[in-house]
This record gives sequence, structure tokens and C-alpha cells, in this order.
Amino acid sequence: MVAVITVNECVGCGTCVDECPAEAISLNGENIAVVDAGECLDCGACVDVCPTSAISME
Repeated sequence: MVAVITVNECVGCGTCVDECPAEAISLNGENIAVVDAGECLDCGACVDVCPTSAISME
């Protein structure tokens, strides 16, 4: 499984970026979270801290 961002729900707060232990999430030029699937550890830490529930594990 890997973290997947629902783009229209992401507000670009960066909480997931700060929480990710693998540093697999970054914000793009439009302040939307982007996941590097190759680096994602499938830990779900980002899901737990996202204030808008824009992240799921798929």
C-alpha cells in the first residue's frame, strides 16, 4: 500500500510533510501534497495527521 492524496481535498498545510518519517511527501508548486511511492513506508502516519482527510492508503 501507498499513501494517496485526494488533490481537491488537500489544503497544502504541510502537516503530512512534517510527519512522514520517510520524507516521502512534499508540496508541489501549487501547495498540494505529492507522495513519492517508492519512498513511502506504508506506515499511515500521514493519514492520521491530515486535517482534511485528504490522504488514504491504497
